[in-house]
Amino acid sequence: MLQDKQQSARQKLVQAALITFAEKGYEGASTREIADKAGANISSIRYYFGDKAGLYRAAYTEPLCGTPFEQGIPDLNSTDVDKALKQLFRDFLEPLKHGETFRLVMKLHFREMIEPTGAWEHEIDAEIKPQHMALVNMLTAYFGLTKPDLDIQRLAFAMMGMAVNFYVAQDVVDVVCPKLMGSAKAIDTLSERLAGYARAMLDGESKRRKQDCSK
Repeated sequence: MLQDKQQSARQKLVQAALITFAEKGYEGASTREIADKAGANISSIRYYFGDKAGLYRAAYTEPLCGTPFEQGIPDLNSTDVDKALKQLFRDFLEPLKHGETFRLVMKLHFREMIEPTGAWEHEIDAEIKPQHMALVNMLTAYFGLTKPDLDIQRLAFAMMGMAVNFYVAQDVVDVVCPKLMGSAKAIDTLSERLAGYARAMLDGESKRRKQDCSK
């Protein structure tokens, strides 16, 4: 019971921090304001997170940590490339189902890019680069290469760029075509379509490579 109460108090602090940091940035937010918003004593921030920087890291990384793509590097070592692509896009788009929490996370990420604290650079090194390389390695194996060339890198970035667009342009999509991501089912359909588009990219790249070899 005590552990559940402590976990609830910690989660309230993380949520309050996410809202406040997203609105005001790291420098503009105060720990007292966050504690008040969470209905907690300011000393609880030191107890759970150590300091303001620790609280910021928690707000930046934890709200979506339960979603599949945030739990680690995707397993793309599959001989069934279609199955691997479907899983990749399904996991990547899962956070879109978290509504307002996802919007706040993206807002905080945009703030981090403008007012860097080092969290974005760490995310690139610790998460984004390994995830990208997992896709690159799968594509390298698919085309029977011993190491990735620049076209493999281009293809990997192009594939994931389709999905990233729905992260950064969510507000635009909601205005232009609200049904596109208006429900969990719609997001699942979107992930299936993106996997199909990615497969078409693979087929196009295969054709291009064969044409280059025949010249």
